[in-house]
Amino acid sequence: MIGLARGVFAPDLPASRPELAALCQAIQEALDLTGREFDLHVAGDGAIEALNREFLGLPGPTNILSFPAEDPDRPDYLGEMALSLDAVSREAFLYGQPPGLHMARLLAHGFLHLAGLDHGPLMESLTETAAEAAADRLGLAD
Repeated sequence: MIGLARGVFAPDLPASRPELAALCQAIQEALDLTGREFDLHVAGDGAIEALNREFLGLPGPTNILSFPAEDPDRPDYLGEMALSLDAVSREAFLYGQPPGLHMARLLAHGFLHLAGLDHGPLMESLTETAAEAAADRLGLAD
C-alpha cells in the first residue's frame, strides 16, 4: 500500500500514487524483488522526524526510514518504508541531481534495507544500478 500524507506537495517529484507505484515497481524489478509486498508512507519532514525519534531515538528528520518485516506468516511481505518528500526535494537541490532520480535512489536504498542489506559497497552499487534503471525507464533522469 502507498499512503500519501495530506498537505504534502512536491510538483517536481513523481509523487502521485500511480507515479509512486510505477517507480516502486521499476525499482523492485531492477532489484529482483518483483511481487514482494511492502507499505510506503510518503510524508513531510515533521512526520519523518517523529518516526525517526520514536523508532531510532534520533533527533531531526531524515530522508527515508525502512522497517523490515518480521512476520514469518507473510514471507512475501518486505516491510514498511517512510519517505520525506521535503528531504527528497531539499537533497536533490543541494546535490544538484534530478529530483526524480534522487527519489528513485532513496527508494532503492529503502528496498535494499527491507531485503536485509546493510550499508556498504554492495548496497551502494545496487542502489545506483536500480535507481538509474528505474529513472531511465520512467524518464526521471532529466
